Amino acid sequence: MDMNDHIEKILFTEQQISERVFELGSQITRDFKACTVPPVIVGVATGALLFLADLVRKIHLPVTVDFVRVESYGSGTVSNGQPTISSKLKVDVRGCHVILVEDIVDTGSTLSCLIDYLKTKGVSSISVCTLLDKPARRKVHFKLVGKGKYYCGFECPDDFVVGYGLDYGEVYRNLPYVGVLKPEIYER
Repeated sequence: MDMNDHIEKILFTEQQISERVFELGSQITRDFKACTVPPVIVGVATGALLFLADLVRKIHLPVTVDFVRVESYGSGTVSNGQPTISSKLKVDVRGCHVILVEDIVDTGSTLSCLIDYLKTKGVSSISVCTLLDKPARRKVHFKLVGKGKYYCGFECPDDFVVGYGLDYGEVYRNLPYVGVLKPEIYER
């Protein structure tokens, strides 16, 4: 099976992603360089894994990295709207500036759930860095905490996308680009 044959079109190339990740890392470095406590980078597993790995290498500050796991899709293509945290933080984030790293923000339900969770941990601020933002699908408007910032790689059309960490049925994450999955693949 050649996964590339399942892609209708490429939205963001490997080169575009690399350049944008560099820009995001540089911006985060500038924004957090005056902080006395290193920021905690929290990846939302598993989708954000590749993005997070590339991003933290472009942040030229001491950082701590941890992951949370939130489930809301199962094996489907649409969020069930009821995210649950299935794997919690191991790092103590009390008093810290947390940067949540997401693969994609669409309905906003997952971020809202994570922000509520992190607020109970006594964080100083919560920022979000997402590879993709799909505002056309927003149902829940989340509010950042403290002096939190919103960093976005690319605005994404309302298509079902895979690659660079994003999956369908746990497949396609390893594509080096973000592409639109052919509907006949997920409408079977």
